[in-house]
Amino acid sequence: VQLQASGGGLVQAGGSLRLSCEVVSGFSQYPLGWLRQAPGKEREFIAAITWQGGITHYADSVKGRFAISRDNAKNTIYLQMDSLKPEDTGVYYCAAGLGYSADDYHYWGQGTQVTVSS
Repeated sequence: VQLQASGGGLVQAGGSLRLSCEVVSGFSQYPLGWLRQAPGKEREFIAAITWQGGITHYADSVKGRFAISRDNAKNTIYLQMDSLKPEDTGVYYCAAGLGYSADDYHYWGQGTQVTVSS
């Protein structure tokens, strides 16, 4: 399974960004999720969505600000990030797996940098 992430960038606090992750090859039976790694910190779960039913899960730190969605026809998931805070800064990874820990994810895309300035 090959995943391709895009959409990161530099934004001011309070701004928005949308990340995309496409399954460019292979088939993922697993849900897809987003995890991020801030400088000096471990990779943490942000959000995940199932292909069937679109069931979503979020970390408490992003609930109400981030929204994960999917387009099955395009084999793509999205992460709409609103009301961004400086602490949202990090490298965002899309991954296929099931769980709330980075160890639960089996296939990874390359990271995309998100920087939120204060």
